Amino acid sequence: MTQCNSDSPRKATPRRRPRRDDRPAVEVPLDDPRSSYLDFSPLGARQVVAGFDGGDISSDGGGLLLRKVEQLTSIIGQFAACFVDHRAPKLIEHPLEHLVAQRVYALALGYEDLNDHDDLRHDPLLATLVGKLDPTGQSRSRKRDKGKALAGKSTLNRLELTPVGADSDARYKKIACRTHDVEDLFTDLFLQAHPTPPGRIVLDLDATDDPIHGRQLGRFFHGYYKNYCYLPLYIFCGDHLLCARLRPSDIDASAGSLKQVKRIVERLRRTWPGVPIVIRADSGFCREPIMSWCEANDVDYVLGLAQNKRLLRLIAGDLAEAKQRFDATKEPARIFSDLSYKTLDTWSRQRRVVAKAEHLEKGPNPRFVVTSLDPKGHPAQPLYEVDYCGRGEMENRIKEQQLHLFADRTSAATMRANQIRLYLSSIAYVLLESLRRLGLAGTEMAEAQCQTIRLKLLKIGALVQVTVRRVWVRLASSCPSAGVFRQAFADLDRLRPLRLRC
Repeated sequence: MTQCNSDSPRKATPRRRPRRDDRPAVEVPLDDPRSSYLDFSPLGARQVVAGFDGGDISSDGGGLLLRKVEQLTSIIGQFAACFVDHRAPKLIEHPLEHLVAQRVYALALGYEDLNDHDDLRHDPLLATLVGKLDPTGQSRSRKRDKGKALAGKSTLNRLELTPVGADSDARYKKIACRTHDVEDLFTDLFLQAHPTPPGRIVLDLDATDDPIHGRQLGRFFHGYYKNYCYLPLYIFCGDHLLCARLRPSDIDASAGSLKQVKRIVERLRRTWPGVPIVIRADSGFCREPIMSWCEANDVDYVLGLAQNKRLLRLIAGDLAEAKQRFDATKEPARIFSDLSYKTLDTWSRQRRVVAKAEHLEKGPNPRFVVTSLDPKGHPAQPLYEVDYCGRGEMENRIKEQQLHLFADRTSAATMRANQIRLYLSSIAYVLLESLRRLGLAGTEMAEAQCQTIRLKLLKIGALVQVTVRRVWVRLASSCPSAGVFRQAFADLDRLRPLRLRC
C-alpha cells in the first residue's frame, strides 16, 4: 500500500464552474429575513425555499365583497350605533366604528380569537375593509405603532368587557353596549332586507347547547346534553337571524322565549300589519303561555307535542294498521290523523293535534304536533311533513353560526361579555347571509354555507399595494372561484345603498 505524503503536491483537477443554483449560500446576518428561509424538498434540479418576506400579501382578498355588502346595507354601521363610546375623542386613534368593523370582519373571515388581531393589525387589506384612510399605518402618532393600522387585542376587548354602568368617569373600559338596541336591530335588518312584505312569516324557535369549559357565570350542568353549557335561544325566519339570546342552562327550554316573540311580532306588525305570522318549534316550546298568547294575538303556531299514554291510546288503531302495512311491504308505513285534545291540568282549552302513526324497521315511531292552523287549509299530512318538518332547516343555520362563525366562543367570565360575543358572531352571520342573498343568487354558491363561501370566495391570496391615489389589490390569478367572484361583484354593483330611516 502506498502512503500519501501530505506535504507532496497534489495533481490539479479541472473544476466545473458552478451553476447559479449550485453556488454556496451567502452568509447572511441573523436579523436578515433570508436567514429564516425554509428549505423544502427540491423540485428536480431546483431548490424549493420559502420565507415570510413577500411583503403586503393578504390571504383574505375576497373580503372586498364583504366591504361592498356593508356599503349597501350598513349592517356593521347600524350595529356600531348600538354602542356608546365615552372615550375622549382627542385621545383615541381607533374610532368605535372601526373597532366594531375590525372585529366583525375578522370573524367573517375566520379569525375567532382576539389574539389573532395582534398580527392582523399589520394587514393593509383588513385596514381597507375597516375604513382606515392610512391602510399601512405609517401615520400613527407613536413610533411603536408605525406600520400597525389596526387595533390590537387589548383595545378590542373593551367592546366585550365593559360593565353596564360604564361612563366617561370609568378608568379603563368606557365603551358600553345597549343590548336592547342590538336585539331590535336584528328585526330591523330583516325588515330592511324585504322591500315588499312576504306572503307569510314563519318564526322558528330553538334552544341549543353551548358547551363551556371554565368557571363562567351562569355555568350549570345540563342533564340532556350531559355537559356544562349555556342554553342560547335562537329565532330565525328562513335564513334571517332575528334573535340570539344567551341563557344559563338551568332553565326550561322555552324560558324567556315569549318575551322575545312579543317583541319581534310587535316590530313586524308595526311595518307589515296584515302579514300572517306563524310560530314553529319543537315540544320544548309547547307551553300554555305561548299558545294562549298566540291565540289572543292572531298568531298561529305549529309546535311539537311530547307523547304520553293518553295520546298513544287515541291512535292505537292507526299504529296497529301501520304495523300491518309494514309487515306486508317491509317499507315504512305512515298514517296521519286529526285529534281534539286537552291535557288534564296545564292546557286552558281543547286544541287541534295532528298525529303521525308510523312503523319503521326499528319499531313504532309515533309523533304529535299541536297547531292553531285550520284543518281545511292545512290537512294533517302536509301540515306535519311540510309545515312542521320544515323547521329542520333552522338547525342547519344554528350549526352554521356556532361551527363556522364561532358563536360558541363564550369563554369570558361574565354573561354580559359572552352575550356581546354572541352578538358579534351573529352580526358576522348576517353580513355573510346578505352576501349570499344579494351577491350570490343565481350562482353555484347561492345556497352555500358560510364556511364554503369563506373558503372559496373570501380566502383568496392578494398582493396589496398602497399608492397615493389607489389601493391595488392584486388577487391570485389562479383563483378557481374567479368567475363567481366577478359575478357577485357585478350583482352587488348594480344595487343602490339602502336608505335608512332616521
